[in-house]
Amino acid sequence: MTIQIGDRIPSATLSLATSEGPRPVSTDDFFQGRTVALFAVPGAFTPTCSANHLPGFKTSLDDIKAKGIDQVACLSVNDGWVMRAWGDSQGVGEDEIAMLGDGNGELTRALGLTMDASRGGLGERSQRYAMVVKDGVVDQLHVEQPGEFRVSSAEHLLTQL
Repeated sequence: MTIQIGDRIPSATLSLATSEGPRPVSTDDFFQGRTVALFAVPGAFTPTCSANHLPGFKTSLDDIKAKGIDQVACLSVNDGWVMRAWGDSQGVGEDEIAMLGDGNGELTRALGLTMDASRGGLGERSQRYAMVVKDGVVDQLHVEQPGEFRVSSAEHLLTQL
């Protein structure tokens, strides 16, 4: 079952990309006491994710935060090292967007937001989405239809804040 507005983010351990290397972080701690704009991509370094999704949030970061968002975070079913390298390649500082690796897909499965990308050799991945999480509870959820990139974009999220 897919997570819904009003549901609490499931407990899971993610890998937060830092300059010292990946650091485990629990979703309970990460989302506690703040408002987070979380967007998920099928894969680091993939075309739409690298050309549009992550850059859109980087460009819109100040505008998003001005609307009451404390933290912007990017999630992918990749390990923390890959997320760090991707953030670096995109010029995203760790103080700007939290790059979160869900290497085993634990959170993605618990959210009910997996997709089968095995036709492209990627295996089980995350659907493309954006959500707003307030103190661990989903306030907004925008899940893309397969192959689309509209409702999970930074531009669309800004219109919803």
